[in-house]
Amino acid sequence: MVRPELEKARVRLYEKADRRRVLLAVSTVLLLLFGFIAFLNVIGSVNISFREGQRNFDRFLNWLVIAILSFIGPYGFYLAKKNREIKQIERRLPDFLRDVAEAGRFGMTLAEAIVVSSSGRYGKLTPEIKKMAAQISWGVPATEALRLFSERVKTPMVQRVVSIIVKSSDAGGDVADVLTMVSHDTKESQLTNDERRIAMSTYVAVIYISFLVFLVTIWILNVTFLPKMLEASGALGGATGAIQSPLAENLPEVVYNIKVAFFVATIVHGLGDGILAGVLDNGKIPTGLRHSFIMLIIALLGFQLI
Repeated sequence: MVRPELEKARVRLYEKADRRRVLLAVSTVLLLLFGFIAFLNVIGSVNISFREGQRNFDRFLNWLVIAILSFIGPYGFYLAKKNREIKQIERRLPDFLRDVAEAGRFGMTLAEAIVVSSSGRYGKLTPEIKKMAAQISWGVPATEALRLFSERVKTPMVQRVVSIIVKSSDAGGDVADVLTMVSHDTKESQLTNDERRIAMSTYVAVIYISFLVFLVTIWILNVTFLPKMLEASGALGGATGAIQSPLAENLPEVVYNIKVAFFVATIVHGLGDGILAGVLDNGKIPTGLRHSFIMLIIALLGFQLI
C-alpha cells in the first residue's frame, strides 16, 4: 500500500497551480504604480497627458482610471476564463457519471468503473478524469480521488455530486443507481441554470445600453449646452452696463467642474454597473470586474474624444 505522504506528493504533481494569488499580487503592484503616477501628475511633478491642454487634475483622473483598470482587468478576465473552463467541465459531468453507472451495473467496483470510463472523451473534463484514474492506479482509494477532484475544480455542483457519491460508497449501497440519479439531477440543474442565464442576459444588455445612453447624454450636453453657456457668458460680459454675477464671472471654471463631475460620475457608473452585471450573471461580485473593465475602457476613450 502506498504511504499517505507519497500519495499526496504524487497528487500534487497533477494538480493545477492556482494563479489567483500571483495575479492579485501583480495587479496590486500595477495599481500602486499607476496610482503613484497619478499622484505625481496631480501635484505637478510630472506631465504625462493623453492630449494637449489637460490640467493636473485631468491627468490625475486619467491615470487613476488606468490604475483601476490594471487592477480589475487581469483578475476579472482570469476569473471569466476560469468560470468558462468550469462550465465546460460541469457540462460533461453528467455524461461521465452515466458511463460510470453503466460500468458499475456490469459488476465493477467504483474504482474500476472510473478507470474504465477514463478512456472516454469528455472535453475539458477528460484531463481531470485521467488524473483520478492515475491516482487510483497508484493506490489512492476511489473516494479519496473523487475528493481531490472536487478540490481541484472547486464548484458547488461538483462538490455536491462528489459528496453524494462518497457517502453512498461509504454506506455500501448501490452506487450505480445513485450515480444514475445524480447524473439526471445534474443535467436538470444545468438546464435550469441555462434558462436563468438566458433570462439574466437581457438585464445585462440593458445595463450596457443604459451606460452608453449615459455617455451619449454627456456628449450632447458637452457639444450643445455647455458651449452655449460660455457664449451667453461672453455676450453678457461684453454688454455695457450688464450686471455680472459671481457665477457668470467664473463660468469657464464652473463648466470645467461640471465636466469633471461628469467624468467621475461615469467612473462610478461603470464600476457599479459592471459589478451589478456580474451579480445578475452568476450571483458573484468578482465576475462583474470584467464588465467594469469594459465599461471603464469605453468611458476613458469616450472622454478623450469628448
